[in-house]
Amino acid sequence: MMSFASRAERFSAAGAALAALKAGSVLLCLLAGAVSGQMRIDVTGVGAALTPITIGDFQQQDPRLKQQVAQIIRSNLSGSGLFRVVDSGGLALAGSGQVDHAALRSLGVDWAVGGVATRFANGQVDIRYRLTDSVRRQEVVEGKVTVDSDADLRLGAHRVSDLIYERITGNKGIFATRIAFVTKQGDRYRLIVSDWDGGSPIVILTSIEPIISPSWSPDGTRLAYVSFEDRKPVVYVQMLEDGRRIAVANFRGSNSAPAWSPDGSTLAVALTRDGLSQIYLIPSMGGRQPSRLTSSSAIDTEPVYSPDGRFIYFTSDRGGSPQIYRVEAQGGTVSRVTFGSPYNVSPRISPDGRLLAYVSRRDGKYLVVVRDLATNSDRILSDGGTEESPSFAPNSRWVMYATRSRGRDSLVAATVDGRQKLRLSSSAADIREPTWGPLQR
Repeated sequence: MMSFASRAERFSAAGAALAALKAGSVLLCLLAGAVSGQMRIDVTGVGAALTPITIGDFQQQDPRLKQQVAQIIRSNLSGSGLFRVVDSGGLALAGSGQVDHAALRSLGVDWAVGGVATRFANGQVDIRYRLTDSVRRQEVVEGKVTVDSDADLRLGAHRVSDLIYERITGNKGIFATRIAFVTKQGDRYRLIVSDWDGGSPIVILTSIEPIISPSWSPDGTRLAYVSFEDRKPVVYVQMLEDGRRIAVANFRGSNSAPAWSPDGSTLAVALTRDGLSQIYLIPSMGGRQPSRLTSSSAIDTEPVYSPDGRFIYFTSDRGGSPQIYRVEAQGGTVSRVTFGSPYNVSPRISPDGRLLAYVSRRDGKYLVVVRDLATNSDRILSDGGTEESPSFAPNSRWVMYATRSRGRDSLVAATVDGRQKLRLSSSAADIREPTWGPLQR
């Protein structure tokens, strides 16, 4: 069972294992014309305890506001694995008057959200919201988010969801973040950027040749990726605002596995220009010859920077089988990181620097594993047996990876404690190569 590229291609050109997952039930449907089919989210598993919350329908003073802000917020919070959304029963929650706390308690909720969406004459939409703590019987926060037009209304609802999530949990939300991924439909590959849940997809590149290894710049304005459109792997950097792109690594042989430095100035890449695949550093906008970082008689690939920029983790078979190693970003002694399995690949470091996600072969299965770098304790997140391409959310609390289930390639986002999983799939296309973008400023 191979998809998009052979296992040999994927190890030498960007590398990982193949993927599969058994996913669950409750679904939310989203239209996504960019992949010519319906995308959906399947939710399975719940947290240890779900906080009951109700979100009333937002008042919309202009009937042309078609998207329902409240429904997007409900979907976000219910999908987070921390909340149980309770029907408000028509209770008025949007106005600025007194909230009926007794009525809220009769619903059995701890929190309530209400608000108003208003369009201004210049086309901007103002989303005002109120968050009420019904246990303490007090309004916790009242705020607003303004977006430029109806086209950004979904983003505005995501931002409100993030503010609510952060106020209740103390942690950053990820609802206003974006992901990039690759789809394959027939003989067409597409590089797509969408909301975290697959909504509002935008096609960045279409090709009849494979596209692999997308990687976000730290500021979220650029994507690096590998395209085979010249019948060989070439690393491109594409500006998302205007669509311009630059071939930053098009040397002899294979050019693959781009990874951004924390300041966005440098890309670590895997090149075969001097023989076997080795790790090199190049300017992220090209223009200079690459600087070689590793020198071995084996395959070194899949580099990734630590968040502080001090180290680069990478995959190498220099010890006889693929394992994860670490080297200082300026060069130096290479140290092995993973043990206990004959196959450990695709390292990714969480944005807070505390966790390492990777793909490990255990009992014949390729599984996503998360390691606490302080204690070296591992947690297996998946059980499908052929996972690949892990990527952390910017709040370090979720990992997204590629899967295969029911004959389709799809994506799964799992909390790092393994209690909650969301599966993003399409009825018409295979979805692979996920990468989670940074928090939007």
